[in-house]
Amino acid sequence: MKIGIEGQRLFRKKKHGMDVVALELIRNLQLIDKENEYIIFVKPGEDDTILKESGNFRIERLEAGSYPFWEQFALPEAAKKAGCEILHCTSNTAPVNTSIPLVVTLHDIIYMEKTYPDILRGSGSNYQKFGNIYRRYVVPRILRKSKKIITVSHSEKDRIGDFFGIRGDSRLIAVYNGVSEHFIPVTDPGELKRVKDKYNLPDRFFFFFGNTDPKKNTKGTLAAFSGFIKNTGSGIRLFMPDFDRGELRKILEEIGDRELENSILLPGYIVNTDLPAIYSQCEVFLYPSLRESFGIPMLEAMSCGAPVITSNISCMPEIADTAACLADPYFPEAITSAMMHITEDKDYRNDLVEKGFARAKHFSWRAMAEEILAIYKEIAMEKNNHK
Repeated sequence: MKIGIEGQRLFRKKKHGMDVVALELIRNLQLIDKENEYIIFVKPGEDDTILKESGNFRIERLEAGSYPFWEQFALPEAAKKAGCEILHCTSNTAPVNTSIPLVVTLHDIIYMEKTYPDILRGSGSNYQKFGNIYRRYVVPRILRKSKKIITVSHSEKDRIGDFFGIRGDSRLIAVYNGVSEHFIPVTDPGELKRVKDKYNLPDRFFFFFGNTDPKKNTKGTLAAFSGFIKNTGSGIRLFMPDFDRGELRKILEEIGDRELENSILLPGYIVNTDLPAIYSQCEVFLYPSLRESFGIPMLEAMSCGAPVITSNISCMPEIADTAACLADPYFPEAITSAMMHITEDKDYRNDLVEKGFARAKHFSWRAMAEEILAIYKEIAMEKNNHK
């Protein structure tokens, strides 16, 4: 087979969850599949050494303008010219018009569950709003023609099945994500100090990936942290990478605690390879989202020995199982209570850490790649049977 894989954003410097999943898929396919031919379609970017070509893997850089133009026109044309027999689009969307059999990884359908006016009026950047509108147009059209629809948890599979009326459709498959091998406890004093100095880490801190996407529950998390500080008088700080100070001040105004800014660190973007040392030093990793489809950061934190607070809804109980402290994300006081439980009860904290190590071992990128390779082979077999 000649298989095309869309990795438009793999070479951008600041990678996000879907980029990591695509990158790990490709790297692990390189390890396990020496028979099929792969063409990885990417947009040129600064981080172009992150992925290497190998004997049966070729990288094709496509120069094109915006994300939609690249995906809807440049990608299908290049894949057709290359003779691809399967085109796997890895980040929720795909070309609407292509004759090549499609495999689509549909990470979530959060954007489909909102009303159109809510997307325009709601919080989030203009880029996020446009992206949601684009997905709302594209996703229903590509699902009708996709050979296989991969999603990342059984929770999300059920949501997709119910929303589109395809529950029980054999094309819809749940394949778990993994956790990268460099996420292990960091014990080297030199490395711990290097990262601590680089990001000005305090001795005690909670770690939280907040952003402006409502699903991340940034406002609720900050309200919970405010409650924790008021209840305990603790000197623990909140470490929030890649978050704008102006946005932070708006939220603190809304929750009525402007002084909380003095307890919050905003270090900017964190290099992925520095994350293990941060997880290893944090008091607690906070992941009380309102909605997720998988939750890779939970597993990263567990793999590094950080206790995790997450939500008791969406996919979080499925992925975390009993290895995290589950709280109702709609009630900040529930998250505050979880923070206090972990910081005040050492036995409970240690129990979460041990369970976290064990739970994270259930997920690997190699297993994900093996399952997806089996999907490619199934499509090829069906094609041969119809000849």
